[in-house]
Amino acid sequence: MPPYNGHNFQDRQTEAANARKAQLEKFRSRPDSSDPAVVEKQAQRRAVIEARKVREAERERKRKIKDAEEAARKAANEAARQEQLRLEAELQEQLRLEEIARKEVLEAEKKAERDARYAARKARKAQRKNEIQRYR
Repeated sequence: MPPYNGHNFQDRQTEAANARKAQLEKFRSRPDSSDPAVVEKQAQRRAVIEARKVREAERERKRKIKDAEEAARKAANEAARQEQLRLEAELQEQLRLEEIARKEVLEAEKKAERDARYAARKARKAQRKNEIQRYR
């Protein structure tokens, strides 16, 4: 709480009235809108506002260019990634087909070996049968 400085009600009323008068005088002494200083100040403000708008438009244009470049870069990266995925898929498919072909060759070799064993067994049986018939 501020210390008591001895002002009474009359003093406070006088100070408030003087403050109101000072504010009113300040408002009245303000130059009107046709004053050259006011016109000059308004022109300067308009120039600042226009310059700000130009800078904002330039920043927006640069941002749009940057965004377009970023989008193009992302699209190129995505296309490269898709191409790499496609190549990897083709390689996987080729490896799978080679494995299938290798298995088919192996199966064919095994079948040929089985058939050869079977034919040899039949030939041995036929030979034994001929030998038995020869001795009879």
